[in-house]
Amino acid sequence: MPQDPAAALSALLRVSSIQDHDEILKAANAAIKANKSDFVSQHTRIVALLKLDRFDDALRAIAEGGTKLNALCVLEQAYGLYKTGKLDEATAVIQSVGLAERSFGHVAAQVAYRAERFDDARAIYSRLLDADDDTDEENDLSINIRAAAAQSEWMGYSFMNPPPTQESDGFEICYNSACACIARGSLDDAANLLQRAIRLCDASDDLNDKDKEAEMRPILAQQAYVYAKTGKLKEALDLYRPLAGADDDDPDLIAIARNNLLAMEPNAESPYVLQRKFAMLADGEKTSKLFKHQSNILRCNNLVVSLQASKAPGVKSRTAALLGEIDHPTTSADINILSVLNATASAEGATGKQLIRNLQALATKRPNDVGLVLTIIQIQLDGGHAGSALSILESFLQRLEGQEAATTHDVRFSPGLVALVVALNRSQGRESSAKAELVKAATHWQTRSTIPAPSLLEEAGVELMKSSNPQDLQLAGTCFQRLFSEQQGSDIASAGLVACMAPSNLEAVQHHLTGLPPVEALIEGVDIKTLLDAGVATAARPAQASKRPATQEPSDKPKKRRRKLRLPKNYVEGTKPDPERWLPLRDRSSYRPKGKKGKKKAGETQGGVVKEEETLELVGGGGVKVEKAPPPNSKKKKKGKK
Repeated sequence: MPQDPAAALSALLRVSSIQDHDEILKAANAAIKANKSDFVSQHTRIVALLKLDRFDDALRAIAEGGTKLNALCVLEQAYGLYKTGKLDEATAVIQSVGLAERSFGHVAAQVAYRAERFDDARAIYSRLLDADDDTDEENDLSINIRAAAAQSEWMGYSFMNPPPTQESDGFEICYNSACACIARGSLDDAANLLQRAIRLCDASDDLNDKDKEAEMRPILAQQAYVYAKTGKLKEALDLYRPLAGADDDDPDLIAIARNNLLAMEPNAESPYVLQRKFAMLADGEKTSKLFKHQSNILRCNNLVVSLQASKAPGVKSRTAALLGEIDHPTTSADINILSVLNATASAEGATGKQLIRNLQALATKRPNDVGLVLTIIQIQLDGGHAGSALSILESFLQRLEGQEAATTHDVRFSPGLVALVVALNRSQGRESSAKAELVKAATHWQTRSTIPAPSLLEEAGVELMKSSNPQDLQLAGTCFQRLFSEQQGSDIASAGLVACMAPSNLEAVQHHLTGLPPVEALIEGVDIKTLLDAGVATAARPAQASKRPATQEPSDKPKKRRRKLRLPKNYVEGTKPDPERWLPLRDRSSYRPKGKKGKKKAGETQGGVVKEEETLELVGGGGVKVEKAPPPNSKKKKKGKK
């Protein structure tokens, strides 16, 4: 008697050492064929399809199984959607059931990480790590938390108080900590952590040679990046060349390595060959799963190389299409770089004033484009026109202030634009305008739940603290209090709070005094008498003299050479030059026209017959000049024929 397919499947699953998912899939299909309402077999088939990386087939089986199977396979459906890149749908499925079960927490964290919501991923992993269970996942969760923190650093969101690495940490934690150091710019710390990760990976007993090689590739890629950033180009190229030439199942690493190799290698090739290589790299990127900041770099490099290959019209159309999908203004660096490239392609090779006119005409079409305005300002600054640059920036900021959208005002008071307008005002000696800008920025961010950069509040608080106005001091205290709470305790914020609030309300800042160093420790070793004798140091400002000084320092500029007087070849020294030498030929007195018509007109022009005049005396004195009659012609006119 043949064995029941469902019983055969159950017996096969009871074998704990079984790893052949194809056999499980065949047994599950046989059981479903015998009984189509066997939901256990259908569930087993879906799990086997997921194990075999047949995610589309698994999702199709869940969709065809009906409502009951959908309710039974929620976790499998969320995982299949995650693996196929449908992150929004996976998030919706997980939100429908919540994170009560630990398995859903793991999938939700992976979905958030892949969707570049790194703060959410870190929060979920931290919650799983703090939960009491016997799963022995502490090491894996610590690795994932470090990875999410490193990605947050790359996106520009600083991870406060990163946990230090321990001697017992594995190579994965060292690698993720090194990535976070690279994102923060701490290249020396990153180099030490990468060296340690290489040693730990090579000495690991849990990995075979093939697994060690696979784990070593991303570590070597980051080490090559550190070498390149620190100027060790030869060492970086020696690491990138084998990584870029590898042919394995990691298209993300290969795409990044090839991009960096093309950017670093000394190219003797024509720009057209280089552009073709980057185009091939962009085609290969479609199969990879790069993060947004990585794919943006590859796209930017491809556009720059296309400009070098004289393909400005193509770059202009591509960037214009991308910019048309964006709501301006924005502080996104990737979008503003596209604006710069679009402006370069739209300039049509113009320089000087014509370049400014072309870009200003483009700015009338995109009046809220931050990248375009910054490009015009940079060109003005390169030409030494700081006043024009400041005028353009102020007009742009006033235009943003006139709009009602809250996001537009956030862009208006973004730290980068505020720092630029403050720096330009100070370069022009307009300290009051710079202070007013900081006050407006600080007032704006007091009403927002988050601030883009703590340095903005710090600079505004320091500037306001110099004032004697009680309102300015109160606003400075608010800035420092916000800074203190955001940074979970800060010496600068504590000192600022004491400085601006102690004269009016010492009790409110009494607890901050204990955390500050005593004055004696700060002035220890300072010779006060020498400082007093030296006087007060002031910044020397160049005086604008209204008159030329009596003595001038020798200048490095070459003196202008005077032109030599050029004289005619037949010039005789001592002769008086012709006073009519600057007149046209026909206006000179020596002009004699040729031909009958010319002689006829000679009387009407200079050089013709001069009419004689005579003066008639009047009775009583005086006289009147009249034209003298010509003498009668002695020759008689011949009679003509009648």
